[in-house]
Amino acid sequence: MKVMNVRLANSLLAIILAWFTAVGAQARDKVEIPLARDFTLAATIARTKNVPILVLFSRRDCAFCTQLRQEFLLPMRRNAEYESKVIMRQVDVGSSAPLRTFSGKATTHARFASENQIKLTPTIKLFDAEGHELTEPLIGLTTPDFYGGFLDQRIDEALAKVRGGK
Repeated sequence: MKVMNVRLANSLLAIILAWFTAVGAQARDKVEIPLARDFTLAATIARTKNVPILVLFSRRDCAFCTQLRQEFLLPMRRNAEYESKVIMRQVDVGSSAPLRTFSGKATTHARFASENQIKLTPTIKLFDAEGHELTEPLIGLTTPDFYGGFLDQRIDEALAKVRGGK
Protein backbone atom coordinates (compact mmCIF):
# COMPACT_ATOMS: atom_id res chain seq x y z
CA MET A 1 0.00 0.00 0.00
CA LYS A 2 2.86 2.34 0.87
CA VAL A 3 4.54 1.69 -2.52
CA MET A 4 1.27 2.50 -4.27
CA ASN A 5 1.00 5.84 -2.39
CA VAL A 6 4.58 6.75 -3.32
CA ARG A 7 3.91 5.93 -6.98
CA LEU A 8 0.71 7.95 -6.91
CA ALA A 9 2.52 10.89 -5.28
CA ASN A 10 5.34 10.69 -7.86
CA SER A 11 2.83 10.53 -10.72
CA LEU A 12 0.94 13.49 -9.32
CA LEU A 13 4.17 15.45 -8.92
CA ALA A 14 5.16 14.66 -12.53
CA ILE A 15 1.77 15.88 -13.77
CA ILE A 16 2.07 19.10 -11.77
CA LEU A 17 5.60 19.76 -13.04
CA ALA A 18 4.53 19.08 -16.64
CA TRP A 19 1.63 21.49 -16.22
CA PHE A 20 3.89 24.26 -14.86
CA THR A 21 6.33 23.70 -17.73
CA ALA A 22 3.52 23.92 -20.29
CA VAL A 23 2.09 27.05 -18.67
CA GLY A 24 5.54 28.70 -18.66
CA ALA A 25 6.11 27.89 -22.33
CA GLN A 26 2.65 29.14 -23.20
CA ALA A 27 3.27 32.40 -21.33
CA ARG A 28 6.53 32.92 -23.26
CA ASP A 29 4.70 32.27 -26.55
CA LYS A 30 2.03 34.83 -25.66
CA VAL A 31 4.50 37.73 -25.53
CA GLU A 32 2.86 40.46 -27.54
CA ILE A 33 3.59 43.97 -28.68
CA PRO A 34 1.47 46.11 -26.33
CA LEU A 35 -1.20 48.24 -27.94
CA ALA A 36 -0.48 51.90 -27.38
CA ARG A 37 -2.81 53.48 -24.86
CA ASP A 38 -0.88 56.43 -23.48
CA PHE A 39 2.34 57.68 -25.04
CA THR A 40 2.95 59.99 -22.07
CA LEU A 41 3.41 56.87 -19.91
CA ALA A 42 5.60 55.21 -22.54
CA ALA A 43 7.62 58.43 -22.71
CA THR A 44 8.17 58.37 -18.94
CA ILE A 45 9.51 54.83 -19.19
CA ALA A 46 11.65 55.80 -22.20
CA ARG A 47 13.18 58.72 -20.28
CA THR A 48 13.89 56.52 -17.27
CA LYS A 49 15.54 53.82 -19.40
CA ASN A 50 17.07 56.35 -21.81
CA VAL A 51 15.73 54.48 -24.85
CA PRO A 52 13.60 55.25 -27.92
CA ILE A 53 10.01 54.13 -28.47
CA LEU A 54 9.42 51.84 -31.43
CA VAL A 55 5.88 52.15 -32.80
CA LEU A 56 4.52 49.48 -35.10
CA PHE A 57 1.67 50.86 -37.20
CA SER A 58 -0.35 47.84 -38.29
CA ARG A 59 -3.77 46.49 -39.26
CA ARG A 60 -5.53 43.43 -37.89
CA ASP A 61 -6.02 41.99 -41.39
CA CYS A 62 -2.45 42.67 -42.58
CA ALA A 63 -0.55 39.42 -43.26
CA PHE A 64 2.77 41.29 -43.51
CA CYS A 65 2.10 42.88 -40.10
CA THR A 66 1.58 39.43 -38.61
CA GLN A 67 4.77 38.16 -40.25
CA LEU A 68 6.73 41.18 -38.97
CA ARG A 69 5.49 40.62 -35.41
CA GLN A 70 6.12 36.87 -35.44
CA GLU A 71 9.51 36.82 -37.16
CA PHE A 72 11.12 40.01 -35.87
CA LEU A 73 9.40 41.94 -33.09
CA LEU A 74 8.29 39.09 -30.81
CA PRO A 75 11.75 37.47 -30.81
CA MET A 76 13.16 40.90 -29.90
CA ARG A 77 10.67 41.20 -27.03
CA ARG A 78 11.80 37.79 -25.73
CA ASN A 79 15.47 38.86 -25.92
CA ALA A 80 16.58 40.61 -22.71
CA GLU A 81 19.15 42.66 -24.67
CA TYR A 82 16.36 44.67 -26.31
CA GLU A 83 14.82 45.64 -22.95
CA SER A 84 17.70 48.07 -22.54
CA LYS A 85 17.49 49.28 -26.15
CA VAL A 86 13.87 50.05 -27.00
CA ILE A 87 10.26 50.20 -25.82
CA MET A 88 7.70 48.76 -28.25
CA ARG A 89 4.11 49.83 -28.79
CA GLN A 90 1.58 49.02 -31.50
CA VAL A 91 -0.96 51.31 -33.17
CA ASP A 92 -3.87 49.78 -35.09
CA VAL A 93 -4.36 52.21 -37.98
CA GLY A 94 -7.97 51.16 -38.50
CA SER A 95 -9.05 51.35 -34.87
CA SER A 96 -11.06 53.96 -33.03
CA ALA A 97 -9.51 52.82 -29.73
CA PRO A 98 -8.60 55.76 -27.50
CA LEU A 99 -5.01 56.90 -27.35
CA ARG A 100 -3.12 59.67 -25.55
CA THR A 101 -0.42 61.28 -27.69
CA PHE A 102 3.07 62.27 -26.59
CA SER A 103 1.75 65.76 -25.83
CA GLY A 104 -1.09 64.32 -23.74
CA LYS A 105 -3.83 65.01 -26.28
CA ALA A 106 -6.69 62.50 -26.48
CA THR A 107 -7.07 60.92 -29.91
CA THR A 108 -7.64 57.51 -31.51
CA HIS A 109 -5.31 54.99 -33.06
CA ALA A 110 -6.62 55.84 -36.54
CA ARG A 111 -6.17 59.60 -36.08
CA PHE A 112 -2.69 59.16 -34.63
CA ALA A 113 -1.74 57.04 -37.66
CA SER A 114 -3.18 59.67 -40.00
CA GLU A 115 -1.31 62.47 -38.20
CA ASN A 116 1.87 60.41 -38.68
CA GLN A 117 1.10 60.06 -42.41
CA ILE A 118 0.87 56.28 -42.33
CA LYS A 119 -0.23 55.09 -45.76
CA LEU A 120 1.02 51.48 -45.75
CA THR A 121 1.25 48.79 -43.11
CA PRO A 122 3.36 47.60 -41.54
CA THR A 123 5.30 50.78 -40.82
CA ILE A 124 7.77 51.16 -37.98
CA LYS A 125 8.74 54.55 -36.61
CA LEU A 126 11.12 55.30 -33.75
CA PHE A 127 10.39 58.26 -31.48
CA ASP A 128 12.09 59.99 -28.59
CA ALA A 129 10.20 60.70 -25.35
CA GLU A 130 8.92 64.01 -26.76
CA GLY A 131 7.43 62.31 -29.83
CA HIS A 132 10.06 63.40 -32.35
CA GLU A 133 10.95 60.91 -35.06
CA LEU A 134 14.52 59.71 -34.74
CA THR A 135 15.08 57.76 -37.96
CA GLU A 136 13.64 57.14 -41.38
CA PRO A 137 10.58 54.89 -41.03
CA LEU A 138 10.66 51.27 -42.13
CA ILE A 139 7.73 50.88 -44.51
CA GLY A 140 6.45 47.48 -45.58
CA LEU A 141 8.18 44.13 -45.40
CA THR A 142 9.67 43.89 -48.87
CA THR A 143 12.96 42.18 -48.00
CA PRO A 144 12.47 39.75 -45.08
CA ASP A 145 16.01 38.38 -45.49
CA PHE A 146 17.50 41.79 -44.69
CA TYR A 147 14.73 43.27 -42.56
CA GLY A 148 16.25 42.28 -39.21
CA GLY A 149 19.43 44.12 -40.10
CA PHE A 150 17.51 47.20 -41.24
CA LEU A 151 15.49 47.16 -38.03
CA ASP A 152 18.55 46.75 -35.79
CA GLN A 153 20.27 49.57 -37.66
CA ARG A 154 17.30 51.91 -37.05
CA ILE A 155 17.09 50.93 -33.37
CA ASP A 156 20.82 51.50 -32.87
CA GLU A 157 20.63 54.87 -34.67
CA ALA A 158 17.67 55.97 -32.53
CA LEU A 159 19.35 54.74 -29.35
CA ALA A 160 22.52 56.70 -30.18
CA LYS A 161 20.47 59.86 -30.74
CA VAL A 162 18.58 59.43 -27.46
CA ARG A 163 21.73 58.73 -25.46
CA GLY A 164 24.13 61.05 -27.23
CA GLY A 165 21.92 63.94 -28.21
CA LYS A 166 20.61 64.76 -31.63
